Amino acid sequence: MSDIREFLERHLQAIFDNDVGRYKATTAPELGLYEWYVVPQRIDGIPFHEFLMTEAALTNAAPMTGQALAIGSARPTEQPRIHFDLANYREQLYSDTAICSYTLLIAASAGAGVSVQSYNETRVIVKMAEGWRVVHVHKSPAWNAPFQPPQT
Repeated sequence: MSDIREFLERHLQAIFDNDVGRYKATTAPELGLYEWYVVPQRIDGIPFHEFLMTEAALTNAAPMTGQALAIGSARPTEQPRIHFDLANYREQLYSDTAICSYTLLIAASAGAGVSVQSYNETRVIVKMAEGWRVVHVHKSPAWNAPFQPPQT
């Protein structure tokens, strides 16, 4: 396993553990993200995820799975256990920049069975003075999304 992939898996594990300190240590403050299941616009900076991770930990929600804090959803009595895999992992290294793309498979279990979600993800990682940091994330559905949004 490459050093970049090890770093990436530590970064992702921090997210699923709701470990804000470790997340901040692996993420650039000027982070930019596209998370299709949250909002259709780019999200900038760490505070957005810091809030989501903190709230998920307080409510026993499934951390950062796309369903973590859905309004009206029942809160589990115990925090779900999470396992993730990076399917079809590809790493491109250009000097001090790495582009990692993969299908993120997330299995969650909280006593009522196991659910599995997946989405495609690209993370851009740059080597800075303090070490590798995630600077950009782009997520897209792993299913055949319609060309046009649904009519309401």
